[in-house]
Amino acid sequence: MSKLVVNSYEEFAAHLGEELGVSDWLQIDQERINLFADATLDHQWIHVDVERAKKESQFQSTIAHGYLTLSLLPYLWEQIIEVNNIKMLVNYGMDKMRFGQAVVTGSRVRLATKLHAISNIRGICKTEIEFKIEIEGQRKPALEGIATFLYYFE
Repeated sequence: MSKLVVNSYEEFAAHLGEELGVSDWLQIDQERINLFADATLDHQWIHVDVERAKKESQFQSTIAHGYLTLSLLPYLWEQIIEVNNIKMLVNYGMDKMRFGQAVVTGSRVRLATKLHAISNIRGICKTEIEFKIEIEGQRKPALEGIATFLYYFE
């Protein structure tokens, strides 16, 4: 699938209520989880102790940190859309965010998006993007919510 290309506020606004796209699948392996644990100092055993997780976890495996899943949003979003003619993009906030299901190590995830709302605030394009981080082969998403981005068009 090719990226949606947006060059102006008006072009962005034309997609209100529409699906904007879906990213490629990304595998969540133990190395990625360990690196995230090191970066955030969150070494809870359910994420990093493979042997203990096999024995004691209901998943019989380690799982990704919920915030690791969330942190993938910008990377996956970039696969869906190319916004041109901007000076800056700001991650402004999250609303109605819920972790729906654990991402078991070895799973693949992807991002599905829809333009929920858009407004022009004193020349700043405020977008509210409905998102779901889906897990391959699972009905419930790992994460869903509304991400708010501010685009400063030139």
